Amino acid sequence: MRIFSTKGLKLEEFIEEQFPLEREIQRLTEANLQRLFDLVLVRSEFELHGLRIDTLAFDKDSSGFVIIEYKKDRNFSVVDQGVAYLNLMLNNKADFILEYNEAFSSEPLKREDVDWSQSRIIFIAPEFTRYQQYAIGFKDLGIQLWEVHKYCNGLLVFNETKSPFTKETITTIAKSSPIAKKVTEEIKVYTEEGHLNGVDDNIKELYFELKSAILTLGNDIEMRPKKHYVAFRRKQAFVSFLFLKSKLKAYLNIEIDQVHDPLKKARDVKDIGHYSSGKTEITIKEKSEIPYALSLIKTSI
Repeated sequence: MRIFSTKGLKLEEFIEEQFPLEREIQRLTEANLQRLFDLVLVRSEFELHGLRIDTLAFDKDSSGFVIIEYKKDRNFSVVDQGVAYLNLMLNNKADFILEYNEAFSSEPLKREDVDWSQSRIIFIAPEFTRYQQYAIGFKDLGIQLWEVHKYCNGLLVFNETKSPFTKETITTIAKSSPIAKKVTEEIKVYTEEGHLNGVDDNIKELYFELKSAILTLGNDIEMRPKKHYVAFRRKQAFVSFLFLKSKLKAYLNIEIDQVHDPLKKARDVKDIGHYSSGKTEITIKEKSEIPYALSLIKTSI
């Protein structure tokens, strides 16, 4: 990736610099976990049964633990290491909960508070090989790859690297590995396609039209399927969609008094049990309601 700044019609290129140590990537990431990944830091350098986890974090939105590993070179197997760390977590759940409770004693977790199916691992490195990118091409593997590039003048670029395909299921290779089989049985990667299975065509049409409009609001907006809903985020999730039989519900991550809602279509659900972390709910049943719903969604970005 080449990055330039402009001075009039002249381009000046930002020269990429090397990270001297993996620890530098780790310090920068941990200091900005909320902004980068919408995660909270539980523990740095967490060691258990001979394995050392660089960063242990927690995703409050999905109620799952997240392991982050940093690599300066490219010579490692993302699948083997990823499965090993996830297996460590699933076999030692009490230890992970204890670490969280020591870090956040005022808001302790109980075992039932954690959705272990949402456990995942993030690898962060300056570069990943094409082999590594293809290696995570399974639709049910909780492993993500993020590249980080450092340039002069303090410029940093974080970018998720996705596999060119995500068609296969890892269970096809897990049969020969008891550890991989255990991990794939417990961890679930949710997809947009899975949420839309069995949904009425009219609701699908409403969703796809809203999705198309939302993605045009910025190149940095991304779609993230969760267990019960599909979220759209920019820095953090700003709207989540829940698919019901005859309607589409959208949850905005904003207080209701911050929403410009002259038609009074929004509902305050901050203190009402519901899926997602959104505080304000709107319901969409008809195509004619899309422009107004979109105007409310824009206020939460």
